[in-house]
Amino acid sequence: MSLDLDLLFREQAENANEIYERNVNAKLAKALRIIGFDNTYVKAKGAHLWDNKGRKYLDMLAGYGVFNVGRNHPGVRKVLIDFMEGDFCSLVQMETPLLCGLMGQELKKRAGFNLDKVYFCSTGAEGNETAIKFARRTTGRSRIIYASSAFHGLTSGALALNGSTVFREKFGTLIDTVKVPFGDLAALEIELKKGDIAAFFIEPIQGKGVNIAPAGYLAAASKLCHANGALFVADEVQTGVGRTGKFLALHHEPGVEPDMIVLSKALSGGFVPVGAVLMTQRIHDAVFSSLDNAVVHSSTFGKSNFAMAAGLATLNVIDEDKLVQNAEAMGNLLGQKLQALMPRFEFMKEVRWRGLMLAVEFAKPQSLKLCTAWTAVHALNADLFCQAITMPLLQDHAILTQVAGNHMTTIKLIPPLVIDESDVDWFVGAFETVMTGLHKFPGPAWDSLTRIAKNALA
Repeated sequence: MSLDLDLLFREQAENANEIYERNVNAKLAKALRIIGFDNTYVKAKGAHLWDNKGRKYLDMLAGYGVFNVGRNHPGVRKVLIDFMEGDFCSLVQMETPLLCGLMGQELKKRAGFNLDKVYFCSTGAEGNETAIKFARRTTGRSRIIYASSAFHGLTSGALALNGSTVFREKFGTLIDTVKVPFGDLAALEIELKKGDIAAFFIEPIQGKGVNIAPAGYLAAASKLCHANGALFVADEVQTGVGRTGKFLALHHEPGVEPDMIVLSKALSGGFVPVGAVLMTQRIHDAVFSSLDNAVVHSSTFGKSNFAMAAGLATLNVIDEDKLVQNAEAMGNLLGQKLQALMPRFEFMKEVRWRGLMLAVEFAKPQSLKLCTAWTAVHALNADLFCQAITMPLLQDHAILTQVAGNHMTTIKLIPPLVIDESDVDWFVGAFETVMTGLHKFPGPAWDSLTRIAKNALA
């Protein structure tokens, strides 16, 4: 008798949080419960989710940027069903898989930049680990530069490129890296001139905070790297595959010259993990330098035909549904509508976006009453303020969002690229209502924050 998933969800959905807490991560389960994010979702389509009580939600998180083509896209799903029903083979290992070669061909065509080879893996962190190894092997150097507020993954090598001490502390000695301020060319040049740098890793738009690289910075940084014998590595794990209104965020920057580009997340279509590292011929030849070294670096699931089918189907959907164009149009619409609210709400400091990667940053207000509220909340917990926005968005307006990072007063919006004008209006209307309530002090929003802080401390 086969496993009945529908029956499992019907019988166990009410107990999902308790089962997860008991068997997986008790602290995460508790944290989600405190802020009211402990919903159990049982259905998904496009940019929307449904919980086990039948309530419909707008997903402005997209699995941290995984679902660019939307959830359960029928085009991607059909290809995967066809693959399984056709009894096609995968992971023979001692083979040169067709779909892997075709996927590499498609990525090279879309990326450009004279990147000649593609290495496949499963995740963004694994892709960055690969790029670290390849950069060291190619240059014969060991030290890596990364930018403040960077996030390149949580595996050991990638963790050494993480700009947050929250993730790094108490995990012991990591590989030799150095941090420079994001956007600071002078600081980058100082480190590069020391002559021991293998590569500079950079997100064109940082996931933590949605910090957009200043115009000309990426092109200048790549030239500085090359002038000093280092490689320029672009982490497009979250910004790639159409997210910013172009296939790559690098495509917004004339003159940039990447040596490697790391992709993942949205390549999967949300079904099967896919990661890819695009690189120059020079790097490929330095790593896979002889027949003996043909498998000097490999990944068990990296060349899966099943994963490549998901990736090829995803690229096809992005083209057919014109999702890159929709990301630009809906991103501009959402960004401009949020920007128009700023004169009315003191807490709003800045709205920034590129395509459908947006941030709303908040800051200490001028009026005495609201300034007092801001100070009081920050005295309780520096990360608490944004919960006054994300919580009512979820609980009162059925919209899933996230805080942009630890110790940040910024919320981040990375919805599926399939959202339409009605979804934009849904979000903007809800956000306006939440902001209106937050600008009334004392009021229910502030009472809720105080209760949350006390519960968390308890």
